Amino acid sequence: MQRLLLDHHKEHHFTSSEIVRDVIIGVSAGLTLPFALAASLSGANEPSSIILTAGIAEVAAGAISMGLGGYLATKSEADHYMRELKREHEEIIKYPDTVSSFKAMNIYELVLF
Repeated sequence: MQRLLLDHHKEHHFTSSEIVRDVIIGVSAGLTLPFALAASLSGANEPSSIILTAGIAEVAAGAISMGLGGYLATKSEADHYMRELKREHEEIIKYPDTVSSFKAMNIYELVLF
């Protein structure tokens, strides 16, 4: 009976939390340095054109840096997941008695196929 209840229950979670986190971190980190650069250049009495050019260059460099950092973090996380999945499959093959024990106890959710 409990198994039947678990099958009909659906979890509703916010699935875009990682995207929101990345956007918030990117905006906070991406805006801090350009403002600091503009403030320091304007404090040095530089012409407006130099301040604008330096700000645009810094924003472009920051965007490229954030993009590459996000890509590399996502790629390494996916690689880690695939290695763990492969390791679990190898353990199932190596220790079939454990899988049989799970099946005997009706714990199918823990068995990866």
